[in-house]
Amino acid sequence: MEYHNPVLLKKTVDGLAVEPNGIYVDVTFGGGGHSKEILKRLGAEGRLYAFDQDQDALGNAIDDERFTLINENFRFIKRFLRFHGIRKVDGILGDFGVSSHQFDVAERGFSTRFEADLDMRMNQSGKISAYNIINEYEEVDLRRMFLQYGELRNAPKLARAIVGARKDQDVKTSAVLKEILSPFLPKHREHKVMAQIYQAIRIEVNQEIEVLKEFLQQTTGLLNPGGRISLISYHSLEDRLVKRFIRNGMFEGEPEKDLYGNMTVPFKKVGGLIVPDESEIKENNRARSAKLRIAKKI
Repeated sequence: MEYHNPVLLKKTVDGLAVEPNGIYVDVTFGGGGHSKEILKRLGAEGRLYAFDQDQDALGNAIDDERFTLINENFRFIKRFLRFHGIRKVDGILGDFGVSSHQFDVAERGFSTRFEADLDMRMNQSGKISAYNIINEYEEVDLRRMFLQYGELRNAPKLARAIVGARKDQDVKTSAVLKEILSPFLPKHREHKVMAQIYQAIRIEVNQEIEVLKEFLQQTTGLLNPGGRISLISYHSLEDRLVKRFIRNGMFEGEPEKDLYGNMTVPFKKVGGLIVPDESEIKENNRARSAKLRIAKKI
């Protein structure tokens, strides 16, 4: 299965300001596009470590002695870098969300375009799938999921409809789920709302918000002074977390101030928000919601 070119490829890697002999991490390897671009800029002594929990990504491993692919979730970044003898790095790149490849493989269940079994696991050996959530969650938990991760105002109605329908038989496929929820999809906005529903389920299945928070909190201890993070988000929930963490070094509240009233924060943002131009969006529709933020460790 072909992987598309990464969104904002050059600008994301430019954001790392790659030093030829530095150590870098690509936490969302996928098809290897970002990693290949980083390797082009590394010298003989440079090193690149990449993470991807998806088995499909292993087929894209790059044959280069400077490169190591780790088949794990990037929430464990510090643990597995230490396993490889790495305690400090010079840059970390992340391109969050679902890869184009995952969307395009019908049986993975990520896309509203296909009929498939309810799955949505980024790690195919994960224990909890979309099927478990839709058939086993209490109504209150389904409601929370749709409200929090899908930002859906009719979350209570969606949750009630699912709980009512599954009393007769398990909800096993995307087609059945769509049929149950179709009365609650506004005309002319069915696809957009269904995408929000899928997003909510997918985030819950893969614990994406918890994973992102755990990862971000580890970056401050991993980066050398002057080291950079270059991170792409695709929805407001992720982008909000990244933006707040770069600004405050935390997700809620305000950081402490020193004796002179200056906030003690771990990062300084580099430039402003970067988004794709029209030509890139035309080439890759998925790019339309991408937001790139870059920051430097103080």
